[in-house]
Amino acid sequence: MTPPPFRDPRFATFDYAFDPQPDGGWVISNPAPFYQGFVTTNAALDHWARAAPDRTWLAQRDGEGWRRLSFAEARDQVARLAGALAGLGLGPGKPLLILAPNSIDHALIAYAAMRIGAPAAPVSPQYAQAGADPARLAHAAALIGPAAVFVGDAAAAAEALASTSLNGLPVIAAKPAAPSHLAQAALLRVAAPIADQARPDDVARLLLTSGSTGAPKAVICAHRTIALNAAQVAACFADPDPPVAVNSAPWSHSLGAHAVLHSLLHRGGTLYIDAGQPVPGRFEGTLRNLAEVSPTYQTMVPAGWALLAPALERDEALARRFFRHVRILQYSGAGLAQDLCDRIQAVALRAIGAHVTFAAGYGATETGPAACTVHWPTLRAGLIGLPIPGTTIRLAPQDGRLELRVGGPQLSPGYFDARDAGAPIRSLSLDQDGLCRTGDAARLVDPGQPRLGLAFDGRLVENFKLAAAVFVNAGALRLAALSALGGAALDAVICGEDRPAVGLLLFVDPQARDRLGEAALRDQVRAGLIRLNAAAGLSGRIQRALILDDAPDAASGEVTDKGYINQALARRRRAARIEVLYSDDPAVIIADGSGSEGEIPPR
Repeated sequence: MTPPPFRDPRFATFDYAFDPQPDGGWVISNPAPFYQGFVTTNAALDHWARAAPDRTWLAQRDGEGWRRLSFAEARDQVARLAGALAGLGLGPGKPLLILAPNSIDHALIAYAAMRIGAPAAPVSPQYAQAGADPARLAHAAALIGPAAVFVGDAAAAAEALASTSLNGLPVIAAKPAAPSHLAQAALLRVAAPIADQARPDDVARLLLTSGSTGAPKAVICAHRTIALNAAQVAACFADPDPPVAVNSAPWSHSLGAHAVLHSLLHRGGTLYIDAGQPVPGRFEGTLRNLAEVSPTYQTMVPAGWALLAPALERDEALARRFFRHVRILQYSGAGLAQDLCDRIQAVALRAIGAHVTFAAGYGATETGPAACTVHWPTLRAGLIGLPIPGTTIRLAPQDGRLELRVGGPQLSPGYFDARDAGAPIRSLSLDQDGLCRTGDAARLVDPGQPRLGLAFDGRLVENFKLAAAVFVNAGALRLAALSALGGAALDAVICGEDRPAVGLLLFVDPQARDRLGEAALRDQVRAGLIRLNAAAGLSGRIQRALILDDAPDAASGEVTDKGYINQALARRRRAARIEVLYSDDPAVIIADGSGSEGEIPPR
């Protein structure tokens, strides 16, 4: 029987250099050329304003319809806002702090700042929410040292604007709430447009790291590195058509700001700004948008795919519209369970009679972000691909695994800290060859056939040892568990450091809980883990699970605004639930009652 075809993803093909090392590591390079005509962030905007002036760059939900902004309109408004910001004294070394969710107004003010060489410094909108921990905003402001602040809705951000960390700063607002606030619309009316004044090595953005391994750092993103990384990604496609995407990835992180927003700008594509969030109760906006817009490219965090899958399965009209034009599906931020990938492919087969490549990549804020990507048809989840053009990676032995190190023109110049006036720039952690040490592990799927690509092998700092000194790869185990549970859980926190065995704290979809009922949900979790344990060693066996009654807490940073779980923070915040997990509480699901090694008997 002939297998179903793949819809053509329009990938480019490359010749790689694979160099096995004497220490068991690898060096892999992609020498393919890529376009280097844009070396500032506004260069692409100016180009498309001339080449396709009437094409929509950005669209944002406005009641029952959409507010649209063409490339020509965007270039004119960005140039005028740039003149206004220059008049306020912003420029190189004088950042604009942005405390706003994704929006057309956010994009305009950010590209205006970058047009005059002023760093745009978007931080998570969570920092501006009422009741947010003021220490997080204070830390961000101290690192960045802003000369002004932009907010979308000044009334909603009133608590943040009143904080001592922002005291005395000029406030620009899309919706002002006080006479002292500068209205963005008014700045557009009074300022004359100016040309792009940025230089390639000027700081374009300052982006905070996630803070999963400590206090967030401010990564310097230069104009050249942003522009060239977008060109490197574009070179992975043999596709003359501008892409169309519906996306909610926050622009306070490099995934949303660079891999989505700026990469689409580089290719002259259209972005429908999605205000939905990949959590239960907040995903309806995404479904509404996808019911109206057929993307050619769709990327989401795994939590988003876990919510989209059942919607596609039960709504044939939504599935037909979603798969009408889409050529590539992608996940980011965390690994995707294979069973979830398989479910979505099954819907694709019913809707269009073909598979759609479910790809992924690898990167970090310090690497542009893109360093690797899958650019070949595949049905396999867990791959991160191979290096993009102009990029070299090293797999270096580290603590029994292979650390992934990255080199290329997309590397950040370093970290910025305004508190150290004498030396505000700190370099990245580089190895002897100048490659960035990422702290992430990867492995070749098959060392005998390296062209099959790399698989992510977890963050080195997220892993731990059981009490018996058995090493646990938390990232890989999370994926295996979610796949084994067959959709019973949206995400999981892996526990067990210095404990006799591995346990799970599970976040579930309330709709699935209501549909299955508590008893059936517990039975599904138990059965899935027993199947997983049957084929696993001690470090891969999960003997206990506890279904949580709440959702991850975004305000605390437990779930990042990209939609994935900060495992270390979640374990710290839920220490009391972990004690329950390792007790004889009847709420705990025991997945293996055989008394085999690692079993925790009731107390």
